[in-house]
Amino acid sequence: MDSEAPTRRPTIRDVARLAGVSHQTVSRYLRSDASINDAMRKSIRQAIAQLDYRPNLAARAMRNRKTGRLALLMPSGTAVSSLEMLAGATAAAREAGYSVEVVILGDPMESRAQRVLELADHGVFEGILSLTPLPSLPHRATSGGTAIVVSADYDDQMRGIGELADATTVGEIIERLAEQGHRRFLHLAGDYAHTSARARKQVYLETVQRLGLESHGVVDCEWLAERARRAITELPADSGVTAVIAANDLLATGALRGALERGWQVPRDLSVTGWDDNPLGAEMMPSLTSVAVDHERLGRRAVRRLLAVLSGEPEPEEQDLLTQVIWRESTAPPNRPLD
Repeated sequence: MDSEAPTRRPTIRDVARLAGVSHQTVSRYLRSDASINDAMRKSIRQAIAQLDYRPNLAARAMRNRKTGRLALLMPSGTAVSSLEMLAGATAAAREAGYSVEVVILGDPMESRAQRVLELADHGVFEGILSLTPLPSLPHRATSGGTAIVVSADYDDQMRGIGELADATTVGEIIERLAEQGHRRFLHLAGDYAHTSARARKQVYLETVQRLGLESHGVVDCEWLAERARRAITELPADSGVTAVIAANDLLATGALRGALERGWQVPRDLSVTGWDDNPLGAEMMPSLTSVAVDHERLGRRAVRRLLAVLSGEPEPEEQDLLTQVIWRESTAPPNRPLD
């Protein structure tokens, strides 16, 4: 009886041939080598997808005594952003031929480093990437032949730190509004237990001072929309505030409600901005100007740092911000003084 011959598994050379590059270039791509230009990267990615190419991890393990496995360490807890971040990290690892396992660190902070070293010494993983601080370990370390990289993006309560807490974009928002004619601002601050809330307040104050603008003040809202609403309804009639910088979209929504209750039109009477680019903000009337954070790119960056250590190459230098202002209908040049 006739039987069909088994389909040959695509190889790295098949990918190279289809992409029009050398197999060494494909190998460098799989290691997330930053020196590969965008055109080649796109061609290789398309060839991998078209051929459904998957690196042969078993063969690599036999050849190089490698496991093809990476561990991503997270603190216990939940954060919506962590799902997007893990998607980017997993994709970058998979493109480089690695599988990823997420390990939740529920241990006390002081004992986490020891647990990580024990995990490394077991030899199960080629590399370990910690997305939370490990105070007694350096940024890069090796234990039992396993590379360990600390890319601290979440604290032990799953609150954003590091790049996730970068508030530089608050300055960009205020600069743009100042160019439109706004001179007096109000900041609705979040919960100061979050590094991000403290950073956004600091950049707000520094930018207002640097540009010679005026601040009516900072209202501590602790991520509560009701406090933001009340901050607007209780603004003195002669406050002169024409722009509100809210620390996140929830507070911005409270500000919009407060303006509506006072009979003010946004943005004619008051411009309002948020942070996080919640999808609902784009559907509101008016749609909300906000800041989008590329959590997926953050995950890719973190994995690329680990891959660079594994390949003995310098860590890629990526200085561009993860944030982008999404300008929408809730901001405009001031129309008239508030009354």
